[in-house]
Amino acid sequence: MSRIDELVQMLGQPYVLTGADAQSYVNDWRGRYQGEALAVLRPGSTQEVAEVVRWCAAHKVPMVPQGGNTGLCGAATPDDSGKAVVISLTRLDKVRGIDTDNDTMVVEAGCILQSVQQAARDVDRLFPLSLAAEGSCTIGGNLATNAGGTQVLRYGNTRELVLGLEVVTPDGDIWHGLRGLRKDNTGYDLRDLYIGSEGTLGIITAATVKLYPQPVAQCTALLALDSVESAVSVLSRARKGFGPALTGFELIAGNCLQGVVRCYPQQRLPFEGESANMPWYALLELSDSESAEHARERFETVLGEVIEDGLVLDAVVAENITQSKALWHLRESIPLAEKEFGKSIKHDVSIPVSRMAEFVLTTNAALQKSFPGIEHVIFGHLGDGNLHYNVAKGTAFTEASLLDKQYEVYELVHESVHRFGGSISAEHGVGQLKRDVLPRYKDPVEMALMRRIKDALDPHGLMNPGKVLA
Repeated sequence: MSRIDELVQMLGQPYVLTGADAQSYVNDWRGRYQGEALAVLRPGSTQEVAEVVRWCAAHKVPMVPQGGNTGLCGAATPDDSGKAVVISLTRLDKVRGIDTDNDTMVVEAGCILQSVQQAARDVDRLFPLSLAAEGSCTIGGNLATNAGGTQVLRYGNTRELVLGLEVVTPDGDIWHGLRGLRKDNTGYDLRDLYIGSEGTLGIITAATVKLYPQPVAQCTALLALDSVESAVSVLSRARKGFGPALTGFELIAGNCLQGVVRCYPQQRLPFEGESANMPWYALLELSDSESAEHARERFETVLGEVIEDGLVLDAVVAENITQSKALWHLRESIPLAEKEFGKSIKHDVSIPVSRMAEFVLTTNAALQKSFPGIEHVIFGHLGDGNLHYNVAKGTAFTEASLLDKQYEVYELVHESVHRFGGSISAEHGVGQLKRDVLPRYKDPVEMALMRRIKDALDPHGLMNPGKVLA
């Protein structure tokens, strides 16, 4: 019996994909990485995942776990050898249970993020993880990369939203760790070890996540600014004025929003005249637990002060939920519009907020000196210091000629990030994209400890080989 026949016998014919049926699973959605696989396997339960892993361990077959395949660093794409199997978790898509007294939900790894959000809303709760790909990314992928998103400022990254995990180890054992406890001081925190490990230590099959009360009211505003310095000052004032009620603060370069409007004429920038052509904008959101009146009063007080002090040159405040969604839709459409205008060189970096303005100013200048005419496409979550600092072809480059310079651009930006005490990966992970440069910017003892953990848990190197660690 062939290996494929053994897998078919284990999972059933419809859930073992080869050839053309496997193509969408072996290429990343950006088209940057193309791989090959022995087969794409689609187990339907944790037990089936464990059976697949045991089979792979016995036959020394590498495994590439995959969720919604929306990642940006190639972590869910196999290499081109055709020796690995891709293990797609999308059939593990059940909400196993909701406990409103404990404010927890148990979800399987293949659940679409948007479905988890809706399941929480259905019981008048909030699951706050929110990002542009929420209609297609899965909880398993969010956990594997410790995804961030737009509300990290208030609720933290995915790691802070998880209480327990269910994991299949590289040997095919199942760790039943779905405890819904907020205090459990009984040894090493394995949960945090697996979250963010990008499938290199085991396969997350389910999680117990935290729920929160739905906010009584939300206020959203788009602010027109003249500089990043002003944005940082407004953020500081908003933190002081709103406290933990400040749930979002996005920094957006003007050309990003103007690109969205050009690409999608049905959307519009809600400013006129000079305010429609400002170099920077900020999208700010307050979530209030008391009342709409209380939220509006706090919102208008803080906004009035920063406008009076000249930090904000113009502001549009959403009058209802429809207008609020339209403002957020502008922000969330930036990556889609960017893709329409051609490939760019992307960076997902974090910088101390106090040094953000200086980083942008000096790095922009250094790039223009080395690559005159490139375009800076900058947006991100200023509240937690995360920028998507991207470089587009501008007027002086074609797409191909820009990509020929990508490694020089990466080096320049990463060196600048390092000088400013930042990280070369804020929320997208390492994958294949940053694997080889990671040792340059990470403490050597830290790298050695990571390698020892990998070797201890996955001694045969079968779990997502070639990702995170070379």
